[in-house]
Amino acid sequence: MSKVNDKLAKLPTTPGVYFHKNAAGEILYIGKAANLRHRVRSYFQPNRTFDPKTDILVSEIADIDWTEVETEADALFLEAELVRRYQPRFNILLRDDKSLQYVRIDYKSDYPTVTLVRRPLDDKAEYFGPYINGFAVNKALRYLRRAFPYAISRPAGQKRTNLYYHLGLDPGLEEGKTTLNEYRSNLRKLMQYLRGGRAKLVRDIERDMKKAARAKDFEQAAAYRNQLQALQALSRQILFSDRELQDASKDLALVELAELLGLAKPPRRIEGFDISHMQGTDVVASMVVFINGLPDKASYRKFKMRLGGNDDFGHMAETVRRRLRDENRHKWGIGDLMLVDGGKGQLSAALKSRDECQQSIPMIGLAKRQEEIVIHKADSLLGVASEEIVQRARKTNAYVSESGDFMNIELPKDSNIVKLLQRIRDESHRFAVSYHSTLKRGRQTASLLDEIPGIGPLTRKKLIRHFGSAKAVVAADPQALIDLLGPNKGRQLSGHLAKLRQ
Repeated sequence: MSKVNDKLAKLPTTPGVYFHKNAAGEILYIGKAANLRHRVRSYFQPNRTFDPKTDILVSEIADIDWTEVETEADALFLEAELVRRYQPRFNILLRDDKSLQYVRIDYKSDYPTVTLVRRPLDDKAEYFGPYINGFAVNKALRYLRRAFPYAISRPAGQKRTNLYYHLGLDPGLEEGKTTLNEYRSNLRKLMQYLRGGRAKLVRDIERDMKKAARAKDFEQAAAYRNQLQALQALSRQILFSDRELQDASKDLALVELAELLGLAKPPRRIEGFDISHMQGTDVVASMVVFINGLPDKASYRKFKMRLGGNDDFGHMAETVRRRLRDENRHKWGIGDLMLVDGGKGQLSAALKSRDECQQSIPMIGLAKRQEEIVIHKADSLLGVASEEIVQRARKTNAYVSESGDFMNIELPKDSNIVKLLQRIRDESHRFAVSYHSTLKRGRQTASLLDEIPGIGPLTRKKLIRHFGSAKAVVAADPQALIDLLGPNKGRQLSGHLAKLRQ
């Protein structure tokens, strides 16, 4: 382990690709990093949790090597090239095939395109990858498109250049703005970059730029200059370091949360709940799901409340009761922790519904004003002694206050736990407000047009599409209604709308 510790001490803070090796020198795993020091050291944090396969990887690491590069994009593409070349066994074990993506370039086509696909096919196209971080690849390709304009789809019957050409992102083959040979030459440079050949590519472009300038072909020299500037701009772009740092800290937040609450293990699945309404109308609730500290949007659920009025406690009780009924438990599974947006009242209502459903899931609240964690001393955490929680909280410099059966824990605002819970709470609020707004718009439209005789769903849709909103339909000129719907229906509708305007 002394060899590993020596390497950890020498790690640079630059972007790059790192190699974990075993005692025999076999490459176990290849990864990319925006900051090699932060990323590689995160594997050896004593309080970091891993899945079992990563634990096995760390136990086998006997040596570490790395290659520094200039930009995150270089690291992204070099990682994929080296993984495909060496095929380390842990790169295969630790990755979910469903998340892998490839860059597809049908270079030999008479209208070449560049796209992202899930599966490479035997179709004579060039494939680059696989990439596990589709977000970063998409972002990198957007910047590379400025240096090497490419088409993303073949237009059907289009003879004029599209908007992307005028933005400098498309070759403009439709009007012959670029010849097919010139376009393919550009794609060869893009493919060279994707293979990790950035340094040679930059030298080649600089050489071609100087050659064009000596020949007084200043337009071509300017094009080469623009390519160089676009490539240099990549060094200032953050492609994955924000997510990488989130990956490095999420386990720490979950570990600290488990320690604070006395949970047996870090909560893998956390569910967040919130209520949204406008003075007791269009009342909805949201359930968001975070897996290992990251949102799992496919698991989000929304509820239209059956209980009316302005009753946040009653609505929270209904939401938890519906979430925990037998049918939904079987379909959705059960979480490790439930987070309620609100204080003592909301948490009490949620706990009552949980107990009615005879479920044993730890449950806490997050009060908005001071971002305090709210805990019921006896019921929230299923038997964990409140005195233990108070002691753990004070070790983190938290302020603890008690009120009857409840305690509030105010952690430092820069705490990993606070950041995680805020993220879940804010996402549940966003999701609830979004659903509430949808229902509200639908109700407003219905209240204006639905009860008018002779106006059915298709006519309503036609009116909204033409005028933009129900309010604009009510204010519309009678002649405009006649022109759109015809004389009979137009006059009939105009008469009813005149009554609405009175």
